Order: sequence, then structure tokens, then C-alpha cells
Amino acid sequence: MVCKPSVSPKIADMRVLVVEDDRKTAGFIQKALKAEGFAVDVMPSGADGLRALETTPFDAAVLDIMLPGRDGLSIVRQLRQAGSTLPILLLSARGDVNERVEGLDAGADDYMSKPFALAELIARVRALGRRTGEAKSNTLRVADLSLDIISRQALRGSRSIALSDREFRLLEYLMRAPGRICSRMMIIEKVWNYDFDPGSNVVDVYIRKLREKVDADADTKLLHTVRGVGYTLRAP
Repeated sequence: MVCKPSVSPKIADMRVLVVEDDRKTAGFIQKALKAEGFAVDVMPSGADGLRALETTPFDAAVLDIMLPGRDGLSIVRQLRQAGSTLPILLLSARGDVNERVEGLDAGADDYMSKPFALAELIARVRALGRRTGEAKSNTLRVADLSLDIISRQALRGSRSIALSDREFRLLEYLMRAPGRICSRMMIIEKVWNYDFDPGSNVVDVYIRKLREKVDADADTKLLHTVRGVGYTLRAP
């Protein structure tokens, strides 16, 4: 699901998540991407990979299909259903046509069969970065909610939403990774720039204000509370 503040980051500034349970393969990929200037995180299981994608801003992901705990295809489907447009490259040892079609239909952007040449994988990750940079705009969208980060105009359908500066920053943070569950501490760090919990209910107050404005009179609610965890903004 990605959240860097710049509108069109350089390819070399990309942060890539590699989800691969084979340590040797993961090490090769990580080393090769790092040598090209990418920032690379590695997760060994599907559950760990999904958790990282839901809580950390990445610019692209390389997912093995066969993973312990949670397979790559189900991760792609869940991300797409949540509204994420994160570029995803799938890897598979099988490489048959049906699996390739299934992966692309699930929402993956590209597919490679194992074994593969590292040079080709690097080129494909670069291509995903270029494609994302070209597709990015100044407007964030989740369902019929849009936020222009330049003009600071928010719309729910055709209805204009007036936002205070703090409400705008909170909504922008939530919209940059739709479907991600954001804890109160995460919101405090990113929206209030605190590295500690001030011990107040300020986050809950602003979430309530934002919910009243975003979901007011709307049949479909976008801003949700995940009890005991935090908040998420997602398409139905």
C-alpha cells in the first residue's frame, strides 16, 4: 500500500519490499537491488509481508507466490480490494500460463518465472517505478473521495469538504495508504510530529471530526475504527 511525500520520486529513491521465504534467493535479490540504489526490506513469510505492506510506505513489492502462512496471490487480492495501487512483481517457480494469468488477474503488475536473471528483475522493478511516477498526480483518491494535495481541496463525490490544516494532514496520511491500519501512535508521529504519546485523546477527537465531514450523509462509509488497534480509510 505507498506514501512518500514527493509526487514523483527518483527511481533510485524507491523503497522496495521483497517477500521471499528462500533465504538465498531473498539475499541475492536484496543485494542486487541495493547495488542499484534501491532501499530494500525483506520479509520471509506472507503474514510478515502483508503486515509490513499495511504499516510501512513502499514504492514497489516483489512477492513470491508460494509463501508460508499466506500466499502471494491472496496478498495481492487483499491489497487491491483495499484500494492499494502499489506496483507488484510476482515471482513463481512454476511459471505455467494459468498461474501467470491468475497472478495478473489478481492485480499484479508483472510476473517472472524462476529461475530468473537478476539484471532482468532489476529492469522490471525500475519499469514499475517509472510507470508509477508517470501515473502519479497531485490528487489522491479512495472510492469517491478525492484530495488535491496542491490546492488542498477535498471532495466526496461533488460535495466539497472544508478542512482545517490538521484535518487535511490527517486525511492525506490516511489516503496515501488506503486499507492500512494506522495506530494512534503512528498518527501522532506522522501528523503531529511527536515521537511520544502525549496521553490525550487528540487523535480520537480529530478522527471524529474527520468522519463527520468525510462520511456525512454518505451511504458508504470510508473511515473505520479497528477496535484496540487504530483507524483505517478504505474503499468498500
